[in-house]
Amino acid sequence: MTARKSTSRRAAKPKPCPDCKTGQVSESFQVGGRHKHQSTDRQEALCLTCFGTGQAPND
Repeated sequence: MTARKSTSRRAAKPKPCPDCKTGQVSESFQVGGRHKHQSTDRQEALCLTCFGTGQAPND
């Protein structure tokens, strides 16, 4: 009787996040004291789809 070889599976390559690709997104922000208005500048923010990992979430 011969010994069985165990078959090991390779982990699948992580897919990039469809929304950000890097884990960060740029978004506009509001400025002003009483009368808020949108700024023309952009700021970096954490991607809420992948929480900054840059990989597609596993559902």
